[in-house]
Amino acid sequence: MGQGAAWAFGAQLETPPQRERAGDPRGCPEGPARVIRGTPGLWSAAKLTECSAIVRIWLTTWLEHEAWSSTPRRGGAPLNTTGPTHLEERVRQEMDRIRGLVREMGRLCEIAIRRSLLALRNRDRQMAFSVILRDQRIDEMEIEIDRACLEFLVRLQPVAGPLRMAYSTIRINLELERIGDYAESIARQVLKLVNEEAEIPTEQYEQIADLSLQMLHEAIEAYTTEDGERARRTISTEDSVDELKSRINRGLVKLFRDQRIPFEVLNALMMITRRFERISDQARNICQEVLYMCTGEPVRHPHSGIFRVLFADAHTATRGLMAEAIGRALSPNNFEFCSASRDPISLEPHVVRFMESKGLPVQGLLPRSLSQLENLHHFSVIVLLDPDAASALPPNLGKVIVMDWPVGDPTGVAELADEREAALQQAYAFLKSHIEDLVDAVLGEDQA
Repeated sequence: MGQGAAWAFGAQLETPPQRERAGDPRGCPEGPARVIRGTPGLWSAAKLTECSAIVRIWLTTWLEHEAWSSTPRRGGAPLNTTGPTHLEERVRQEMDRIRGLVREMGRLCEIAIRRSLLALRNRDRQMAFSVILRDQRIDEMEIEIDRACLEFLVRLQPVAGPLRMAYSTIRINLELERIGDYAESIARQVLKLVNEEAEIPTEQYEQIADLSLQMLHEAIEAYTTEDGERARRTISTEDSVDELKSRINRGLVKLFRDQRIPFEVLNALMMITRRFERISDQARNICQEVLYMCTGEPVRHPHSGIFRVLFADAHTATRGLMAEAIGRALSPNNFEFCSASRDPISLEPHVVRFMESKGLPVQGLLPRSLSQLENLHHFSVIVLLDPDAASALPPNLGKVIVMDWPVGDPTGVAELADEREAALQQAYAFLKSHIEDLVDAVLGEDQA
C-alpha cells in the first residue's frame, strides 16, 4: 500500500475538545472542524471535504487496480463469475467487428469469382473489365482489416484465444487478397479469348469453379463460427479440385494435339484452370488457420521436408520436360520435380517417342509458363537449363539455390533423324547424370 493509502487509513479524526483535553493550546475559531493529527493548524470543513473527495477518488482507483491484479486468471483472462468485465466486452465487440470485415471481404471474393466464370462462359469483355476494376475494393478491404487487427492488438493487448484469432485473421486476410487477384487474373485471360472461336470446355470450368467457391464459402463460415470440424471437412475437398484440374488439362492438351485450339488458347485456358485450383488452395490455407485459431496447434506445411526442384527452360519446353520426367523416373523419397519455360511449346512427336523409349513417364507432362508459377520461393533449387531463362525469374529469390546446367537444345538442331536422335541422347545423358548427382548429394546431406 502506498503512502497516500497508509495516511488515509492511519489518520485519526479528532474533535476540537479532544485536542483541548490533550493539552493543545491552539484554539478552534472555525467551529466544529475535523483536525487530522500531525497536520499543523486547523482545516475548514469545506477544505477537508475537498481533500476527502480527492483521496476517495485516488483510493477507489487504487483498489480497482489491486482487484484486477489479484483476480484469478486462466490463460490471461480473469475468471469472473458475476459477468463480463468492461475489458472483456470491448474485446468481444472488436472481435465481432473484425469477423464482420472478413465475412464481407469473403463475399466480395465470391462475387469476383462468379463474375469471372460468367465472363468466361459468355466471353463477355465488359464483365471481365468489371472484375478487374472491382479488385481495387478487395485491396482496400485488405488494408482496412490489417489496420483493425493492429489496433486490436495494440489497444487491447489480447491473450490466448483472442490473440490467436487476431494472428490468424492477418494471415487469412492475405489469402483472401490473393483470391481476389486470382479472379482478376482469370478475367485478364478471358480478354485473350473474347475474339477466339476455339472450343472451351465451359461445363468443366463450372465444376471446378463451383468446388472452389464451395471451399471458400465453407472456410469463411468456419472462421466466423470458430468451427474447427467444419474447417477440417472442407480441407478434404481439395483433392477433388486437384483431380478435376488434371482432367481439364489433359482434355486441353488433347484438343491442342488435335489442332482444335491454338497454343495461345491452350495457354490461356490452362492458366484459368490453374487459377481456379489455386483458389481452392487458398481456401485450404484459410481452413488451416481456422484450425490453429481453434486449437492452438499449427497445421500448415505438413510436407515441409520435401525437396522441390524446378527446371527452367527458355525458348522451348523440351529440356525442362525431359529433366522433369527423369526426376520422376528416379522416384526418390521426399522429392518433387517441376519444369517451366519462358516461351513454352508442346513436345514434338519424335521427342515423345524418344522419351518413351527411355522408359520416361510422359503421361501428365504439360508445358508450363514461368509466369504461371505463383511463388518461386517454395522451391529448394531452381536449375537454369538455358541462361536466357534467368530473365523470367524475379531478382530476389531469398534462400532458393539457383544452379546453371547449360545444355544444348535438342530440337531443331538438325533435319536428319539420326542427328536429332544423337542430340536427344546427348541431352538425356547430361540431364540424367546431373539429376542423379543432385539427388545423391541431398540424400547424403540428410543422412549425415
